[in-house]
Amino acid sequence: MTQASSALFQATDEPTEPRFPTPPSGAGFRSAPPVHAVPRDELGAIARRLLTGGVLSAHVLGVWALLQVDAVRQAVVEAAPIMVSLIQAPEPPKPAPPPPPAAQPVKPRPAPTPVIAAAPSPAPAPPAFVAPEPAPVPAPVAAVPAPPAPPAPPAPAAPAAPKLVPPSAVRYLVEPKMTVPLLSRRLGEQGLVHLRVVVDARGLLKEASIKKSSGFARLDQQALQDIRSARFAPYTENGQPIEWETTALLSYELDR
Repeated sequence: MTQASSALFQATDEPTEPRFPTPPSGAGFRSAPPVHAVPRDELGAIARRLLTGGVLSAHVLGVWALLQVDAVRQAVVEAAPIMVSLIQAPEPPKPAPPPPPAAQPVKPRPAPTPVIAAAPSPAPAPPAFVAPEPAPVPAPVAAVPAPPAPPAPPAPAAPAAPKLVPPSAVRYLVEPKMTVPLLSRRLGEQGLVHLRVVVDARGLLKEASIKKSSGFARLDQQALQDIRSARFAPYTENGQPIEWETTALLSYELDR
């Protein structure tokens, strides 16, 4: 029961009399018509009707509120998210592999036809040999005797060997320039070189070679070089200059 309904019961239980304010007096106011008092039993009936209506209204409101709460809960339940999971459909079974083709029978290869070599054609027969007819033999003519061959010219006489002249007979127009090598001087090399020389009819040196060494190759080579600087006097025999050969002696001494 609400506070308004209890206050209403308290107001109806206490015996009260209606009070009305006293209207002001004066020339500008007029008095209101009199109000008739409501009986006490009628006021109690009105209060009970109001109380009964309030209680019914409260129950109706409570039932309506319960219905609204259930509707909200149902809406919340219905609005809850739905978990959906996709399940992959199973793959269709793979078709079975086709059976391997049946092996075809291998046909035997035909044997190669043997090649028959052609018989060689016979070589052509050589033509028959026909002997040529003998040429007519001319009548013999008397042969003319050939002139005698000229006599062969005499072979040139071998050049006469140079006349061997003793060293004492040698005369110089220009004596050889004797030079002792510097290294031979430092090493103390000295000695006598025997040279074989061939001189032409004009007195010019034609050949020169070592006939007997001095014992030092350096002095021997110096002697060959020095003898080429010499000029000989022609050697005459019966008044005629001739080619001659002799032995030249070149002595190398340190006191020179």
